[in-house]
Amino acid sequence: MMPAFHQTRRHITRSLLFAAGGLFLTAAALAVVQPATPPEPVFQARQTLDLPPMGQQADSTDPYIASTRIRRGDTVADLLRRLGINEDGLLAFLTHDASARSIYKLYPGRTVQAALDEQGNMVWLRYAHTPGSTAKSGIESAWLEVRPDGHDGFSAHERTTAAVRETRVAEGEISSSLFGAADEAQLPDSITMEMVDILGSRIDFLKDLRKGDRFRIVYDAYMHDGEEVGAGHIRALEFINKDKAYSAVWFETAQGQGGYYDFSGASLKGAFLRTAIKFTRISSTFGMRMHPIHKKWIGHKGVDYAAPSGTPIHATADGTVEFIGQQNGYGNVIILKNFGKYSTLYAHQSRFAKGLKKGDHVQQGDLIGYVGSTGWATGPHLHYEFRINNQPVDPLSTDLPMARTLEARDQKAFQATVARYQPEIQLLARLQESRIQLAER
Repeated sequence: MMPAFHQTRRHITRSLLFAAGGLFLTAAALAVVQPATPPEPVFQARQTLDLPPMGQQADSTDPYIASTRIRRGDTVADLLRRLGINEDGLLAFLTHDASARSIYKLYPGRTVQAALDEQGNMVWLRYAHTPGSTAKSGIESAWLEVRPDGHDGFSAHERTTAAVRETRVAEGEISSSLFGAADEAQLPDSITMEMVDILGSRIDFLKDLRKGDRFRIVYDAYMHDGEEVGAGHIRALEFINKDKAYSAVWFETAQGQGGYYDFSGASLKGAFLRTAIKFTRISSTFGMRMHPIHKKWIGHKGVDYAAPSGTPIHATADGTVEFIGQQNGYGNVIILKNFGKYSTLYAHQSRFAKGLKKGDHVQQGDLIGYVGSTGWATGPHLHYEFRINNQPVDPLSTDLPMARTLEARDQKAFQATVARYQPEIQLLARLQESRIQLAER
């Protein structure tokens, strides 16, 4: 469990922030500026409109929309009653027809809407059973739509639409826990966890958090019918830990490689991961050892990680596939040419990641294969080599390269990205400072 500190936080949309700022400035101007001369007369154009008699509506064919949220213990009949629907045969259709099966399970908190015409007849009924789900295009909303079929019956169809992406901002101050502060800021849990992942190489969120630490975040949210139905990803953030500021912004290079960088342009991930497998143990270290097959002392050029056959293997750094296939005692092996003088080797694999071939570019953490025991191996494990100028060195004792910085050709575009989000981060910082000053009075 993450030790933490409960925060006071504020959650504000971009539009609300700027609208509020505009109203504040306008009010201040009205309060301070006094007219030096009498105001000019105001002229107003008028037009007489013929209004319908009382009790009648102006020409409008728009239906009346009724809406209700599902409560625990609700039945379909309860929902129809609250919506004011009294259609012969509708209840039987909803509870028995296979095309309406998604309404068989009512989720508390989900919304049911109905459109009624002037005579109170149902135009349509919609059950938003899946407000947000992940799709290739982003976040989608799905609902069941029921309409009269024109033959004294009904038809039901499943509908989907892409949710609208909006930019949200939030800020908070930790008083007891990070997640407590995030909840106060109305941050989705996925955004909180992403914040921890992004800054995990800079801040130890298990040990380093202190009361008074603050965060400011710009992130994507997905909306449908005015409700947030899913969270996207963090666009930019700033975290103040022990009075030191840590920043992050998402940026995609000209080569299409995306990642998080601090505002100076340094990558927030190390150039190399220490291991290519999660949840494993070292079964053989770098250096001289008695070879388990040849039964003689021989130099071991890598580190062996014992793991069950089929365990995923991940690239420890960005790179290009220099070799993929079988090679002597290595069995199924992949060699990645990373950057500069560095390369890495992954041996004894049972199989490779689907579709991976020589010349492909992979990013740090990408799946490249699975643990096996091919080649000279007595059991399933990964043989991992870290090479400098094609010479194996001990990855456990070598000082791994620090985070890479952006190349000169990407700097201009990166600075434009930072300039896009920094004003929002700075505005959130001013809001925090103002709130703190008011609390201290």
